[in-house]
Amino acid sequence: MIQNISIICRRELAGYFATPLAYVFIIVFLVLAGVLTFFVGDFFERGQADLQSFFTFHPWLYLMLVPAVSMRLWAEERKSGTIELFLTLPIRLVEAVLGKFLAAWLFVGVALALTFPFWLTVLFLGDPDNGVIAASYIGSWLMAGAILAIGAAVSAATKNQIVAFIVTASLVFALIAAGTPTVIGLFQGWASEDVIRAVAGASLFGHFTAITRGVLDLRDLVYFLSLIVAFLGANAVLVDLMKAE
Repeated sequence: MIQNISIICRRELAGYFATPLAYVFIIVFLVLAGVLTFFVGDFFERGQADLQSFFTFHPWLYLMLVPAVSMRLWAEERKSGTIELFLTLPIRLVEAVLGKFLAAWLFVGVALALTFPFWLTVLFLGDPDNGVIAASYIGSWLMAGAILAIGAAVSAATKNQIVAFIVTASLVFALIAAGTPTVIGLFQGWASEDVIRAVAGASLFGHFTAITRGVLDLRDLVYFLSLIVAFLGANAVLVDLMKAE
């Protein structure tokens, strides 16, 4: 099983870099990360040797860019009709789902790893807490994985990549906004405390922000891993249902 997943993962990952998509994504990601960090986040004006102004914008960066990666995972296979051929290979459905997902997750991980000059910058300018920065990178990658899993499930349900992008972005936006004061305020006054806590607990932004404080809390890790597992399960079910269409 591991060997088949590895083969599919390598095949899919090579496919990313065989087209301009990979390079466009990486360049746009790095440029936007730089603009948001140094200009919008006032990196130098803050006068603090940390990367808070860098990681603060990651949920919004991923909202715009990660659905562009996930939208092609299965929608392209369905549209071109190659999904049936792909699934006739001597592999199990779970191996195909995991292989495609891991390739996309590693691809986003490469883009994230290429932001290492930001870390070098704060090391040059001051004495940052490297443990907090490392935890933030782990949290960012986990969040990207959760968004990719959501996008993979949506991509399996449609042949249209644009529809997959819009639906995924909408779902992710709802999860990011769930813990904001504006959304919580909509529930106050009529919903019970348990409902309000559940809404706040569903927030991608809230769990990611908790990790960027330097604490890898088990609840935050379980949240992201649960999203990944749940939506990959939905991905497998949808591929099985839609493969004949």
